Amino acid sequence: MGIVAALVQCSFLVNAVYAESGREYGVTPQQGQLLCVLMARPYGMGELGATLRLAKSSLTGLVDRTERNGLVRREADPRDTRAVRVALTTQGAKLAREFYDETCRRIEELPASLDPAERDVLAGLLGRVVLDNEVPILFAAPGEGRLADRTP
Repeated sequence: MGIVAALVQCSFLVNAVYAESGREYGVTPQQGQLLCVLMARPYGMGELGATLRLAKSSLTGLVDRTERNGLVRREADPRDTRAVRVALTTQGAKLAREFYDETCRRIEELPASLDPAERDVLAGLLGRVVLDNEVPILFAAPGEGRLADRTP
């Protein structure tokens, strides 16, 4: 399998894990991503759109739906009275932790056929691809601490 096919297939595989975890926790994969990002801290809408790589209208709809489910709330930005930030509610923080832990567990199982050295090589190579492409921190790796413990 070539690099393009391998990366695309891996993307589908990880998206399937998000969808499977999401069904278990009653959220869409996109809502799961939003919850995981917000575990670190509240985000302004512009910053959140850039992090999730969503257009303003798509982000607004995502936040609206997630807010209606009681998982996030909009709050005033203390630095700019015209802006709002999106933060997890108590219910959202609990669900985010559970969704995050379960999704990490499922993703950890994906390379089960690799020995520890191969897993380290794979992690190193994929990590370089992520860093080279300046992907925002959306999800912490198991064993590297919780996403909420990291500063973006």
